[in-house]
Amino acid sequence: KDRAALYMIEDAEAKGLLRPGSVIIEPTSGNTGIGLAAICAERGYKIILTMPETMSAERRNLLKAYGAEIVLTDGAQGMSGAIKKAQELADATPNSFIPGQFDNPANAAAHVNTTGPEIWEDTDGSVDIFVAGIGTGGTLTGVGQFLKAKKPEIQIVGVEPASSPYLTEKRSGAHQIQGIGAGFVPSILDTELYDEILPIEDSDALQTGKAFAKERGILVGISSGAALFAAKRLAARPENKGKTIVALLPDTGERYLSTAMFAE
Repeated sequence: KDRAALYMIEDAEAKGLLRPGSVIIEPTSGNTGIGLAAICAERGYKIILTMPETMSAERRNLLKAYGAEIVLTDGAQGMSGAIKKAQELADATPNSFIPGQFDNPANAAAHVNTTGPEIWEDTDGSVDIFVAGIGTGGTLTGVGQFLKAKKPEIQIVGVEPASSPYLTEKRSGAHQIQGIGAGFVPSILDTELYDEILPIEDSDALQTGKAFAKERGILVGISSGAALFAAKRLAARPENKGKTIVALLPDTGERYLSTAMFAE
């Protein structure tokens, strides 16, 4: 998400959409917002982030630490509510700019140019299946486009919440997997690219993510747990025996210590 945030800011600067005194306004579930807030602090832009009230306290505190102004929106409205509020604020704020992570091609470009090549190089081109959660769709689209260009037979598998399976069933709902399952189809998501979408239950994402820290010594977030569970499900299929599966774990569990994921 930090990569996408930097690409969107640099793209806007190159196009003259940002200048000294600009105010950046962005709807976020947290992680892209954290990346944007850090970059805005370094470059001197004011930033206002709209965010569903259901997102973790750690995310809010990190955003505040970087100097971001946070406007919380109704959790029941999900990301759609945050997007609507961001547009309202932008309409009322002079010299404002919305990067628009759900619609901005620079989001996916970050992963075409960095994440995709790194996965290809780190696996020496042996990757057979790539798994990632779908929030904006930027990661899946960018990495998927790069990998498919290198090896067309690679399978691209997306992950969404089972209780908000908009991509598979056109149905949205409340869920606990923060960062994915926006409840609509983002315009930057290449829906012709992926081979399969796996709906994952909240409980499976929470339990798998929590266990990973104790089993592997790597503390990951809830959507990482969803991607891990999906990867394990794929690995269990007989036809995938011996294949190299890469699951993208997008953030750290330190941002979720106050959530149900780590409740005793």
